[in-house]
Amino acid sequence: MYKINEVFETIQGEASFTGTPSIFVRLQGCPVGCAWCDTKQTWDVNPTYLVSLEKTVEKKADSEWWANATPQEIITQFEERGYTAKHIVITGGEPCMYDLHELCNSLHDAGYTTQVETSGTFEILVPKETWVTVSPKINMRGGYDVLTSAMQRADEIKHPVAMQKHIDELEALFEQTGVRPKLIYLQPISQKAKATKLAIDTCVKKNWRLSIQVHKYIGIN
Repeated sequence: MYKINEVFETIQGEASFTGTPSIFVRLQGCPVGCAWCDTKQTWDVNPTYLVSLEKTVEKKADSEWWANATPQEIITQFEERGYTAKHIVITGGEPCMYDLHELCNSLHDAGYTTQVETSGTFEILVPKETWVTVSPKINMRGGYDVLTSAMQRADEIKHPVAMQKHIDELEALFEQTGVRPKLIYLQPISQKAKATKLAIDTCVKKNWRLSIQVHKYIGIN
């Protein structure tokens, strides 16, 4: 059983899969404690807010409601809702708090591709076919370290930045882990002009890539 906060179909707006029709499966639970997190409703697994899977799928606004669901129940929801996207983004919360093998394998068997978005602070338990996006959460309130194993498994790095120290922390992480993935995206926090300029200038200087959260610019989830 997986703890589901919400399920919705949209366009992926970040990093390598920008523009890809996707179904987002957001899991409940995250102890990392990022100050700028825009999904704080997923942090706590409070039994008070346990509801049916149908209610989480029907959500019209962010809430702490969550449901227990099997992989097949999740796939059935896709079919009942008439979703047509074939790319699944498993996010959170922190999805790698859970062993995702069963969920991902079930999705692959049903004809979907999978992507996991994680902070890199938990072991990444996914099949080799799953695309892994590590958004390394460095020195966050929860006190979790970014794992070398997570950096090694990453297909891409997507790093939120607001100031130079965030770039310096990322470079220090590369040195500490001895891992520097081929695909490195910088993502300006909250689309602020100063953060965006810093990200652009750094990407040009280091031959990295820019991720600008397209979905927020065009006003979709």
